[in-house]
Amino acid sequence: MEDIHKLIEKAQKGDEEALEKLVNDNIGLIWSVAKKFIGRGVEGEDLYQLGAMGLVKAIKKFDISYNVKLSTYAVPMICGEIKRFLRDDGIIKISRGIKETAFRLMKAREGFYSLHGRDATIDELSEYTGINREDIVVALNSMRDVESIDKKIETDKGREMYVIDTIPDNSDKSELIIDSIVLNENIKSLDKRERDIIRMRYTEEMTQTQVADIIGVSQVQISRLEKKILKKLREGFDV
Repeated sequence: MEDIHKLIEKAQKGDEEALEKLVNDNIGLIWSVAKKFIGRGVEGEDLYQLGAMGLVKAIKKFDISYNVKLSTYAVPMICGEIKRFLRDDGIIKISRGIKETAFRLMKAREGFYSLHGRDATIDELSEYTGINREDIVVALNSMRDVESIDKKIETDKGREMYVIDTIPDNSDKSELIIDSIVLNENIKSLDKRERDIIRMRYTEEMTQTQVADIIGVSQVQISRLEKKILKKLREGFDV
């Protein structure tokens, strides 16, 4: 831990070699977060680079007086950097062709309104631009969707937020992802017996008596050890 703190101090003072070593030492951590976002329209390598940016920010902001590991502190920042990009870049990916069609339609609608003083119908837009009705509907819907999710709104408390942040997304398990990764990192810091106890109790679902028989201690001792281990794991979440 002392060596890591020295590297962090050097990196915060502008030592590029120290920063590079810290990033290289945490490649596995970056990938463990990045791979959770694969399938959202961004290449894995790009997700890794975003995660690395989050790690660098964590290193530069990390206070060595924190009673947590760097990896525990960094996970939410790595995750946040990726989520911010996905939000700002647009969750809904629209092809270049549809974007170009939408731009043509926007100009056509403006021109039609200037001439007739009203909005054009789908049929009128099709005749005006030569674009078939189906493509017009797709393009107009894409414009409406992107505008709605990226629009900033003001809450009743005067705080600005994006519309997308108000939409419940049952598929978004970001908080669970963070907790899972942090928990895995904390478990790695346990000694072998502690890891064995956690594995038998919570993965293999053994009773304390069964674990006690295997470890060679009493059930009361296992109960005390388990409470101590769980307390240690919970402390790892206090970032």
